Amino acid sequence: MFEEIDYPSDSLKLVANKGAGLKIVILANSLLGLYNFRFELVQRLKRDKYQITIFAPDDEISFQFIQLGCRFIPVPVSRRGTNPYQDFNLFQTYFRFLKSNRPSIVLSYTIKPNIYGGLACKLLNIPYIVNITGLGTAVENKGALQVFTLLLYRIALSKAQRVFFQNTENKAFFEKKRIALGKHGLLPGSGVNLTKFQPMEYPSDDTIEFVFISRIMKEKGIDHYLEMAQVIKAKYPNTRFHICGDCEESYEETLQKLHQDGTVIYHGRIDDVREVLNITHCTIHPSYYPEGLSNVLLESSACGRPIITTNRSGCREVVDEGKNGFLVKIKDTEDLIAKVEAFIALPYEKKKQMGIAGREKVEREFDREIVVDAYMREIENILEESEKKDKKK
Repeated sequence: MFEEIDYPSDSLKLVANKGAGLKIVILANSLLGLYNFRFELVQRLKRDKYQITIFAPDDEISFQFIQLGCRFIPVPVSRRGTNPYQDFNLFQTYFRFLKSNRPSIVLSYTIKPNIYGGLACKLLNIPYIVNITGLGTAVENKGALQVFTLLLYRIALSKAQRVFFQNTENKAFFEKKRIALGKHGLLPGSGVNLTKFQPMEYPSDDTIEFVFISRIMKEKGIDHYLEMAQVIKAKYPNTRFHICGDCEESYEETLQKLHQDGTVIYHGRIDDVREVLNITHCTIHPSYYPEGLSNVLLESSACGRPIITTNRSGCREVVDEGKNGFLVKIKDTEDLIAKVEAFIALPYEKKKQMGIAGREKVEREFDREIVVDAYMREIENILEESEKKDKKK
């Protein structure tokens, strides 16, 4: 069963209960991700007087949503787990709440909320909008798990009003598998908040500073980054290699060792990536994880930082080769070394101009307001259709 988080004060109760609008439920596997990449949508919905309930694992960032007037219900979601008992409990939690509260629309993000929230909405005939934030290894890697996951997706999304994708390859994959055909939409990832992530002054070139910002896991390319850093550091002593992010796999000992010998500077998790972007010249993201669209690349570009990343869906979309960054072959440390050396060899003004070009690109193509507006149009369309059906009854 679920347990609602208590509001911290009577004043917040008043804020949360003042709206008499329609109910919207949001399902996610990370409250921090919801805050970092979708808070502007929640703000718009609250401004328009919708009543918002959020289901996600508990996190200290929950107060941000509660202060905005949202109802928050903590529910554990094992992002990488395959325990059927836990997954069934997640489905039951969604189903019971949705059945008793009957929201007007449900918005879901990431695999498990998409599937189990989608199944609950389908059974209860509640309109829902799904966001495919990336295929994930369960879908991208062939095998029994892929077959089973795609079967669940096919069932769960069959009654969705809209299925949003963050890159064309993910969309093409679902089309090939004939899942939710005729309901697909394409978004520029999660977009980037261009007001929060402003162009920064480019650092002086006394040293050349690179940064890896991500969960520390193999598929994010951390091994290739570390191998490259050791080679480049030995050849170019005026370089520094920063690493920011939580360790999700057994890299802690390796990172601490390389930090102590000066090969890398390991910051751990940082709350505001702008702090490290302000002192670095280039963001390196050698990921081969099946991403929707990399927020790290969008935020770095928005701050005027060149990027070096993998030539795969979810990453390549942010790069105009040679103009705002470089693309690297997947799982190819030698190519990564070559591209980093190519960046080092550039004149200072060319590096700076690459950062400016990145900012211009995200302004044209990846403004978060594009994403918010797309959601608001879909929500309005769904509500209009519901009104028409009610009038016919």
